[in-house]
Amino acid sequence: MDDNKVRILLVEDNKDFAKLVQVYLQRYEKYKFEIVWKENYTDTINELESNRNFDVILMDYFLPGKNGLEITKELKAKKINNPIIFLTVNKDFELALDVMKLGVDDYLVKEEISSPVLPRTVLSVIEKHRLLDQLMQVEITQQRLQAIRETLMGVVGELEKPLNEMKALTQNFKVQFPADNQKNYVKIVCENIDRIIDKLTKLKTLKVYRSVKYIKDIKMIDLSD
Repeated sequence: MDDNKVRILLVEDNKDFAKLVQVYLQRYEKYKFEIVWKENYTDTINELESNRNFDVILMDYFLPGKNGLEITKELKAKKINNPIIFLTVNKDFELALDVMKLGVDDYLVKEEISSPVLPRTVLSVIEKHRLLDQLMQVEITQQRLQAIRETLMGVVGELEKPLNEMKALTQNFKVQFPADNQKNYVKIVCENIDRIIDKLTKLKTLKVYRSVKYIKDIKMIDLSD
């Protein structure tokens, strides 16, 4: 959902009802609803296999060929996980249970489309998925950070000793040799050793995972702070 624009795939074989859905959604002033309408199983699958850029799917239960439940099962099997709201002609508790077991996000009776319930339900489902995606990203980032920490602990430990020894040697050079003889060489070595030690310290205390683009698809850990 970008710039108050909501992209909807409507799966409905009744042309008159499909037009009503579009009319009622377009009356909602806060968001612009863009609707792609498909009438059957084949057209729905073909559309979603080529374009998954929908914020939500409005799925009728009674469809020619395969019904909404069968289509939903196939979508899940194909890893097409767009949010789905079921539309039915009457309240059926068993059907509601069946669709929820499949991971369908909500369930509306068709007579409710003329009320504010339809746009509110659509927006609520989209917001729920947005929050779930954010939580998932946080979880993935935390797992990645933990893996980085575990990998770095051994590497950093092995590097610290030789770096500290090199730093001690450069300090001795400063004492043993006059400044004129040192020129800039010792200074350059000292600065680079200090820079490496600083980066290692930041790696040891890494609390937030951030990356920056390096070359092409290669990314580096951002230690700029």
